Amino acid sequence: MKTRSNPLLFGVCLAAMAALSACTTTQKQASIVQTAPMAQAYVAPAEEIKSGGPLGPVELTAYDAFEDGGFKLPKIPVNKIDPQFLRQRVVYNGEGFEPGTVVVDTNNHFLYVIEPRGTAMRYGIGVGKAGFAWSGEAQIKDKQHWPKWFPPVEMIARRPELKPYGNEVGMNPGLQNPLGARALYLYQGKKDTLFRLHGTPEWWSIGKSVSSGCIRLMNQDVVDLYDRVPMNARVIVLQGKETLQDHRRSAPQS
Repeated sequence: MKTRSNPLLFGVCLAAMAALSACTTTQKQASIVQTAPMAQAYVAPAEEIKSGGPLGPVELTAYDAFEDGGFKLPKIPVNKIDPQFLRQRVVYNGEGFEPGTVVVDTNNHFLYVIEPRGTAMRYGIGVGKAGFAWSGEAQIKDKQHWPKWFPPVEMIARRPELKPYGNEVGMNPGLQNPLGARALYLYQGKKDTLFRLHGTPEWWSIGKSVSSGCIRLMNQDVVDLYDRVPMNARVIVLQGKETLQDHRRSAPQS
């Protein structure tokens, strides 16, 4: 897919390098292509779509090491993570919303993907300053496997060690890349909200309000999320005491 330059807002840390984190990055983004409608959001096996699948947490093997895009994602030590933040199917009142709608509950550190029959797949998330700086509705207009990372000039000025990644050189995708294995980009109409859902190698930040960043998921979870959510899916970001009911009568700009 051809790419073009586009400013993005991201924030994660480099796991295998220094404890580096930031809210703003710039990345060459794939061209926006409108594809699957919301009704095709669920790409799990057909029998799971029909039944909604079993309630409760997924098998812990979902967090085992595995090959993806030429990289081997390391196993996540699930015994060190609060069980509520592991991926699981829960009862969820998403009546009136298309299956595949994403709901980000920043206050409780959960992300939901609405399913048919009154359930949702729930993921634990990490939320940083950028994650608390934006609320409202948007649509996913781009999705990327193993995105390349381009630190902005301002960050390079603060972190001279990032200079090799400047001038649109960028950091190649990989296990040390702070953007993780997948990224989903949120737009309102044709306007980039500069708000993203993305992976992170920092599993220990899940369930926490970290010092900086947008919305991060464990890499194994963001891979799963990427496959469940289509282009043009509706995304609702809740802040404070907001509830999904507050958005039941509204719709994102198209």
